Amino acid sequence: MDASHTRHDPVFCTVVPPHLLDKAALSEDSRRADLAQRTLEHDSLLRTRRRVTAVRGITPALAAPASDDPDRTIYDAQHRTRLPGTKVRGEGDPLSKDATVNRAYAGLGATYELFLQGFGRRSIDDSGLPLDATVHYGEDYNNAFWDGQQMVFGDGDGDLFLDFTVSVDVIGHELTHGVTQYTANLTYRGQSGALNESMSDVFGSLIKQYSLEQTADQADWLIGAGLLGPNVTGVALRSMKAPGTAYDDDELGKDPQPATMDGYVNTHSDNGGVHINSGIPNHAFYIVATELGGKAWERAGQIWYDTLTGGDLTPRADFADFARLSTAAAVTRYGDGGAEHQALQKAWSAVGVPLAG
Repeated sequence: MDASHTRHDPVFCTVVPPHLLDKAALSEDSRRADLAQRTLEHDSLLRTRRRVTAVRGITPALAAPASDDPDRTIYDAQHRTRLPGTKVRGEGDPLSKDATVNRAYAGLGATYELFLQGFGRRSIDDSGLPLDATVHYGEDYNNAFWDGQQMVFGDGDGDLFLDFTVSVDVIGHELTHGVTQYTANLTYRGQSGALNESMSDVFGSLIKQYSLEQTADQADWLIGAGLLGPNVTGVALRSMKAPGTAYDDDELGKDPQPATMDGYVNTHSDNGGVHINSGIPNHAFYIVATELGGKAWERAGQIWYDTLTGGDLTPRADFADFARLSTAAAVTRYGDGGAEHQALQKAWSAVGVPLAG
């Protein structure tokens, strides 16, 4: 899909979903509750600002010419909320004394590398868009987000959440929202919004696997492993292998993600449950990747990338649309009746999404 002929509606996408922060805001621990409430209020303000920007039709400027090399810039907000902050590391600059700066820089690079080497894509927009990120955003800010133009990382509160640069898949997750913005531009509501979230989880996981040189059977299939604080009972924000099992905590509640359509959650919150129901297409991808084995980005990831960027996936696509188009993409690239086609059929059947229609 030609980015120059497509409207790119930037959405405000956070890695920690509102439903999880809602739970924390009810904590009897006043500090936990206050910090969660502050994050929710700040995210709501930013979400409104991003929606207004989208209505105005303002989009990030395209960079040209495209390059095989990333163009990364890291800024330090110095615990304020004014973006982008003070530049602290540019492309090719030596290591910073600040580990958070270095993790952000490396995470942007890992994301760029996977999309370039795995799929021939040059940056988020396929035209060499510079990758900017701001660290140390706000005071104890419990989130990270893509705002339509750049990445932003909070430091976490050290209690429920740690520094948001610690998980490379979280960095990849947020940047993939930018890839979706420049391709299928999936509407951030209902099933299309859950697909938008799932695309970010899929490629976030692939970025981690690629950087660690893991095969599908070696991967943990967790999103945000290492991000939860020392007082949280859980291992990550989400599990693609076993949706609904990532955490079960007295404060944060139990991971609500379903693995199949039998558990689909109808809700008005979180833009129709985009962070919850994404567990269904997430699990479908996990099944495809593990059925095919080997390096997940090579075949399963290629099918998902072909589907996302092929031009037939509409902004309001639902799970059945994606299932049909991904199966067709597998046939187009690998042929009918092969292992790839069979893996797609098995996966969508397993999660209860019909292929007909």
